[in-house]
Amino acid sequence: MMPLKLRWLLAASAAVWLTQCASPRNAALRPFESDGCTAFPDGTSSHPNLWQPACLRHDVAYWKGGEAPDRLAADRALRQAIFDSGHPWVSRLAYIGVRLGGVPWLPTPWRWGFGWPYGRGYAPLTESERAQVLAKAPQE
Repeated sequence: MMPLKLRWLLAASAAVWLTQCASPRNAALRPFESDGCTAFPDGTSSHPNLWQPACLRHDVAYWKGGEAPDRLAADRALRQAIFDSGHPWVSRLAYIGVRLGGVPWLPTPWRWGFGWPYGRGYAPLTESERAQVLAKAPQE
């Protein structure tokens, strides 16, 4: 009989592999959508849209997806923008939220790479995918 830890490791590996294979590469990128700071305030009561520009940049990064270091950079940039607005505790809460809730294997509308069909995971963008991002990305 296979040890429990080994069974869990094999099951987790299979799940990751299937997730990576479930989404065809070079699929069509959906149009960009943002709801501001998803499930988080867009700002303070006195400045209700204080963090919204940072959340929009973060949403663009999550929409287009890419590799794990790209996600980490996007999450850190959001944390820094909120911190720079004078709200260090809020920046930490936002960072924890996006690190826990933005993983690509959750079938949520705010996951990493949400512009692509579910299952893309962490992967570098192909030339074709980069062209789609350039064509569909919001203009700043």
